Amino acid sequence: MLIKNIKKLIQTQDLKMPIKGTKMQLIPSIDNAWILTEDDKIKSFGEMKDCPTMENEQVIDANGKLVLPTWVDSHTHLVYAAPREEEFVMRLKGKSYQEIAEAGGGILNSAKKLQATSEEELYESAWKRLQEVISMGTGAIEIKSGYGLSLEAELKMLRVIKKLKENSPIPIKATFLGAHAFPAKYKENHQAYIDLIINEMLPQIAKEGLADYIDAFCEKVAFSVKETEQIIKAGAQYGLKAKVHTNQFNCMGGIELCVANNALSVDHLEVINENEIAALENSYTIATLLPTAPFFLSDPYQPARQIIDARIATALASDYNPGSTPSGNMNFVISLACIKLKMTPEEAINAATANGAFALEMQNEVGSIAKGKKANLIITEEIPSMGFMPYSFGRNHIDQVIINGKQFNYEP
Repeated sequence: MLIKNIKKLIQTQDLKMPIKGTKMQLIPSIDNAWILTEDDKIKSFGEMKDCPTMENEQVIDANGKLVLPTWVDSHTHLVYAAPREEEFVMRLKGKSYQEIAEAGGGILNSAKKLQATSEEELYESAWKRLQEVISMGTGAIEIKSGYGLSLEAELKMLRVIKKLKENSPIPIKATFLGAHAFPAKYKENHQAYIDLIINEMLPQIAKEGLADYIDAFCEKVAFSVKETEQIIKAGAQYGLKAKVHTNQFNCMGGIELCVANNALSVDHLEVINENEIAALENSYTIATLLPTAPFFLSDPYQPARQIIDARIATALASDYNPGSTPSGNMNFVISLACIKLKMTPEEAINAATANGAFALEMQNEVGSIAKGKKANLIITEEIPSMGFMPYSFGRNHIDQVIINGKQFNYEP
């Protein structure tokens, strides 16, 4: 496939390290450009004056349009049994996230529904969601378990994710999140559930090769720092790096723990203090911000300016889940990052492409325009500039999504 007359070809760099600090403001681009794909890879690209002549290949004229790498969504809960709109209504009537969770809602609600849903039903619903997010420009994704909360149900979720991996046109990473919440019967005996995770779930997950990473929800309503530490270290025994939910509601030492244990990322960070900033500043751990969660929950937004200005590698992701972010639209994530987190369009796009790829260790496959990387591309409509993308938050500015060098056709 040859795409020619591109108004601006965006993110033309092959990175060896995540982008940090003032470099987040820069996105190498080529005006009046072309890009050539071969099979499922990017073969070459450049200025139109050097455009090759193609006779037998598919040619797309992108006059007036931008082309950029597809979004890398490095934090989702795409596999779930049912939505939770009843909790949305409860929040509208004044109940908090914590109050809903303590009343048996939230994660436990999703777990109850998932345990009663077959593996086939879970796969079918997740496949539809996956197709939808690809149509909105996502070209690589992470999917977590965590709505099972029992050996059988967690394995069921991870097997669904494995099947999605096998059939998906885009690369997927799987994260084991058995430590998402404590089931009701372990409410007074946390250690017994942690022992179940460590002694029964993890060995079986490792045996079947079902997970790439391990996660825990380190919060006052979920797992303490010491409990999270047990989970992280147990995962490390099986070669699973940590990607941890922390600092959504409280600063309680989760970030320092993750940095000390070489976590790949810390995700949420609606609240963060100076000591935690300092810990991240001197680490290789990526700060993954999920702005659609506070948008939906009416919580404080992540202090992105403080994080980026401290030269901390920053990624953006959707947190797609039925409780706090029932949307996988990365275009809206980028708009929110600009509007509410005060990130520039360049910073937001870097965070949702290149740095998102590093947060999934996929930097050699996706996240930028480079020879040999996957030909997963977004072709916009005719728009005036890169800044128009987050500015036009209420419209779909994508004309075509190219996955593996082919036009992706979404049929709901």
